[in-house]
Amino acid sequence: MKHRGKKAKKAAAAVLAAVTALSFAAAPVFAGQAAAADTSASADSADAKNTVNITVEPGDGTIAVAGKLKDAGIISSGLLFRARTRFSGADGEWKPGSFELDKDAGAGGAIKELTDAHAGEVRVTIPEGKQVRQTAAILESAGVCGADEFLNACVNHKFDYDFLQGIDTSGRISGLEGYLYPDTYYFEPDSDPDTVIKKMLDRFQEKVYTDQIRKEAKDMNFSIDDLVKLASMVESEATTESDRKLVAGVFLNRLNGTGWKLQSCVTVEYAKGIKKAIISYEDTQYDSPYNTYKYAGLPYGPICCPGQVSINAVLHPKASNYYYFQSDSSGKLHFAETFAQHASIQKDVQSNWNTD
Repeated sequence: MKHRGKKAKKAAAAVLAAVTALSFAAAPVFAGQAAAADTSASADSADAKNTVNITVEPGDGTIAVAGKLKDAGIISSGLLFRARTRFSGADGEWKPGSFELDKDAGAGGAIKELTDAHAGEVRVTIPEGKQVRQTAAILESAGVCGADEFLNACVNHKFDYDFLQGIDTSGRISGLEGYLYPDTYYFEPDSDPDTVIKKMLDRFQEKVYTDQIRKEAKDMNFSIDDLVKLASMVESEATTESDRKLVAGVFLNRLNGTGWKLQSCVTVEYAKGIKKAIISYEDTQYDSPYNTYKYAGLPYGPICCPGQVSINAVLHPKASNYYYFQSDSSGKLHFAETFAQHASIQKDVQSNWNTD
């Protein structure tokens, strides 16, 4: 390659200065790859609408990419973008695939996204506390795999992990409920459900099935399955870390007491596939091994996929003399030691609730 003269170097420096001024006027914000504005509970928010799709074909060079970005309104000058990529080392590093970029990403954000190692993959966030059926809907919406196929695999397919040994997933409502670790993942579009599930089970093994957690669970006379069951209840009942520790303590007080049932409304809701402000007496009589009003001990299986905070809350609960808790209309939990205290709290917080 020939060396450039002083004039050429000065011209290049001027272009770089102009590029820098344009590109760093605002910090780049980008939404992720291929149909992958984060597919979480907030995926249909107003922010998700401020995006455009860019497709990089195999063999596309910087000129072609610059043209697409300019047409989409992400950059204002193809010439400056091409100069920026030369000086940043991104020239020729474009990854084929479909990308969803924020309209305000600018040159910096576009370069980062279009040269990313996850190019062409779908970025999906599974929030803590989602049930398998909800995860299936999120994955289908993101174009990762069909919801029905995913649910079928969770119930009927076998996966070789130590923490699943002895668990009849085919007998549980959603099979692998509790074990699909909530996190952010990258998947190929139209993936095989087993491939998706294995990635989520791998994450569970990495985050939960550790020597330390297994030891702490064993010290409580809990199996990992017991831990996940109780953590899923804690996840479903409480929203803050402090409340989760207290709720875990309440459940453990009942489990370790004589003649107590857990009597958790969320287990009834899961068993019946419902969601109500106040469950009825008839609901509590629903015959299901998940119903902790009807049957003593932990439910037959987890009722959601808990996050790390809820798992830690079970392992490190807040000690108290509480045996009851009740949420108000804002979700705040009120704890009580006796049934009389609990009944008084219920009367206060439920007085204006619509129980239909």
